[in-house]
Amino acid sequence: MRMSDPRWWLLDDLVLARSAIDRAAERRTDQAWVDGARVDPSSRFVRVHQGTAAIDGDRLALDASVPEHVLTSLLGIDADGVAYFCAHYDEAPALADSHRWADLRMSGSSLDAMDAGLMVASVALDNWSRNHRHCPECGGGVTWRDAGWSRYCPVDDSSHFPRTDPAVIVLVRDDDDRALLGRQVRWEPTWFSTLAGFVEAGESAEAAVRREVEEESGVRIGTRPEDLQYLGSQPWPFPASLMLGYHAFASDPSIDVDGEEIAEARWLSRAELAQACATGEVSLPPAVSIARKLIERWYGEPLPGDWSRPLIKPSR
Repeated sequence: MRMSDPRWWLLDDLVLARSAIDRAAERRTDQAWVDGARVDPSSRFVRVHQGTAAIDGDRLALDASVPEHVLTSLLGIDADGVAYFCAHYDEAPALADSHRWADLRMSGSSLDAMDAGLMVASVALDNWSRNHRHCPECGGGVTWRDAGWSRYCPVDDSSHFPRTDPAVIVLVRDDDDRALLGRQVRWEPTWFSTLAGFVEAGESAEAAVRREVEEESGVRIGTRPEDLQYLGSQPWPFPASLMLGYHAFASDPSIDVDGEEIAEARWLSRAELAQACATGEVSLPPAVSIARKLIERWYGEPLPGDWSRPLIKPSR
């Protein structure tokens, strides 16, 4: 298969993989610069609270300052030299009437590249910060370092950094070019998506694809190199995943779901998928997800918004 074949093209429209900011990692250890940037009137702050950010319409609701007691993490610098920070709130501050709290599933697809990159990094750092308040080695308290990008334990002199957990997500195709979609046991009866799972310790991403597909659906992926095609990655900070997207080609399409993670799996042609979505029998992942892009790449064009399953709003 030639690299010019469309089946080799990488996904270039992954919503949460977009970014338009220089992360300026070299500035994180320059405490004097960070302190100055935090009080610079041109700097901007993304308010985050328990996986959500403050949104104003289709843009982030950025603040020009934050209270002194609020912890912040440096996100980066734009082309004009403006510094951006994530402001971590344990208690949700009051919002203006036009603002709202929204998570990435709700708002990610409507943000531009700048705001999407800022929000993804903010949510990822905030999730890590809330879940790592103590040293994992001794249980002692930790201090913030590197402009919010590391934690230091003075008891055992250890440093700790944000974790990213690799996960694979794959749309499997058979010899008739049908797509395999599955429904998790905890999902609504109409909700279907591509198969996915975490990469285990000591395992390659490609081995994880083959293992997860067979464990969950019983379908076996071919052993040829061209039977497994990497297409792109997208951060998915729920709480700390990096989704590695693939198309794969089945050598044995027999379905035998595990019943523990996957309740049902189906082979669907493009016509069958369109019919099932049009009647409401099948609902697909939202546009913000890499799963949706993997399906659309196989389908050959963007899919209608009303084929998506509903988004669940945060409780606050």
